[in-house]
Amino acid sequence: MKWRLTGRFLLSVVIVVILVIFINILTFLALFFAQSAFNVPIFQDRETISAESFTRRFQEHITFSNNEVAISNQGKKELIKHEAWVQILDENGKELYGYRLPEGIKKKYTPLEVVNIHKYVEKDIYATVFVSGKKIDNYNYSYLIGFENPSIEKITLSYDSRDLLHNFKIGSILILLIDGLIALLIGYLFSKRLTKPLHTLIDGIKRLANKDYNINYEPKGIYKDVFYNVNYLSNQLTENERERKKLDQMKEEWIGNISHDMKTPLASIQGYAEMMKDPEYQFSLDEMREYAEIIERKSLYMKDVLEDLNLTMRLKNKELTLNKKTINIVTLLRNIVIDILNDARYSNRNIEFQVHQEMIRVDVDEILVRRALTNLIYNAIVHNDSKVKIVVSVKKKDRTHITIKDDGKGIKKEELNRIFDRYYRGTNTGESHKGSGLGMAIANDIIRAHDGEIRIDSVVGHGTTIEIQF
Repeated sequence: MKWRLTGRFLLSVVIVVILVIFINILTFLALFFAQSAFNVPIFQDRETISAESFTRRFQEHITFSNNEVAISNQGKKELIKHEAWVQILDENGKELYGYRLPEGIKKKYTPLEVVNIHKYVEKDIYATVFVSGKKIDNYNYSYLIGFENPSIEKITLSYDSRDLLHNFKIGSILILLIDGLIALLIGYLFSKRLTKPLHTLIDGIKRLANKDYNINYEPKGIYKDVFYNVNYLSNQLTENERERKKLDQMKEEWIGNISHDMKTPLASIQGYAEMMKDPEYQFSLDEMREYAEIIERKSLYMKDVLEDLNLTMRLKNKELTLNKKTINIVTLLRNIVIDILNDARYSNRNIEFQVHQEMIRVDVDEILVRRALTNLIYNAIVHNDSKVKIVVSVKKKDRTHITIKDDGKGIKKEELNRIFDRYYRGTNTGESHKGSGLGMAIANDIIRAHDGEIRIDSVVGHGTTIEIQF
C-alpha cells in the first residue's frame, strides 16, 4: 500500500515534467525558426530592430535627384542614432556617396569583396557591415552600412539538413533521458515527502479503528487540517470511551443498589406470604390486613422503581410524546407543596411557597412537569433533616423562573457534578429514601424535553438552590 501510493504520485510528477519539457522544446524550435525566417529578434519592442533589418529598410532613405545619389536627413539621423555609416556603390562597385565613412575605407569593390563583406567580418573595416541594395530607374545600386557598436556582431552558419535532423534526434533523446532522470529523482523526493504524512494518517486511522485512541499529531504542512481533525476525533473517542466506562460503572452501581433495594421488599413479601400460607399459624383478621398492607406497600415501591426505569429509558431515547397544554404553573406548584405537606411522613417539614403573581401560564405536559418538580422538592427533603427550611418560588420575567432553595447541609462538589447522572444516588441520601437513583435524572430530562433549563448551585453547610427556566 505504501509503495503503491508513492508510485502513483511519482508517476504523476514524471508525466507532468516530461510534458513540460516537450512543450519547452516545441516552443524553442518555434521561436528559433521564426527568428531565422523573419530575421527579427523575438520579444522586441517597437524601438528595437536587428542590424540586418535596419540595413534592408534603409533603402527608404536613399534618394536620387539631379543625377546624384544621396540620403535623406532622416536617414542621417538614423545612422547617427545607431552609430553607423553608409557607402553607396554603383553597379561596378564604385563609391557614389558616403556618409560618416571611416578613414581608409575602399572606394571600389569587386563583386567577390562585396559578398565577403556581407557574409564575413572584415578586420580591415573595424565595423560590422551589412549589404543591401535599391533599384532606381532600372539601375541597381548597392550600399554598405557599417555598425561601429562592438555589441553588434554576425556569424555565418552553414549546415547539412540531414546532419541537423540527426543531431536533433540524438540531442532530443539525450535531453529527454537526462530530464527524465532528473524528473524521476525530483518526483521520488517530492512524492516521498507528499505521501509520508498520508502514511502517518492511514496508520493513525488504523489505530483508531483498533480502539487505540492515544493519538496526538502536530498539525502542519498541507494536511494540517486533516491532522487537526484526526486529533479531534481521537479526543472525542477518548472522551466517549471514558463516558462509556463511567456509564457502565454507574449501571453496575445502579444494578447493585436496585438489587439491594428490591431484595428487602421481596424478602418481606416472601416472608409474610410464607407465614400466611403456613397452616400452623392462625392469624386474626387484623393481622392478615396488616400483613397485606405491608405486602401492598412493598409491591407499590417495586412498581415505582420499575416505572422510573421505564420512564428514564423512554426519555433517554426520545420516545416519549409530550402532551402539552397551557396551565397555570402557580396552581400546579401550590398543589404539589400541599400534597407533600399532607403526606404524614413530611407533614412536619418547613416548606414555604412564595409567589408574586397568581397567574403564570406555560405550555407544558402537566403530568411530567408535576413529576419533575415533585422529584426536585423531595430531593431537598430527603437530603436534609426536618429543621431545614425549603422555599419554593415562581416568578415571570422574560421566561418563567422556578426556584427550590434550602438552607440544609449542601452537596459536595464531586457529587454536584454527578447529581443529574442516571443511576446515581448521593452519599447524603437518608434512610427514608430508598429510590432508584433516577429521580434527579428524570427531572432533568423532563425539563430539557420542554426546551427548559435547570441549574443547581450548592455550598456545603449552607444549602442548595435549584433554578428552572421555562
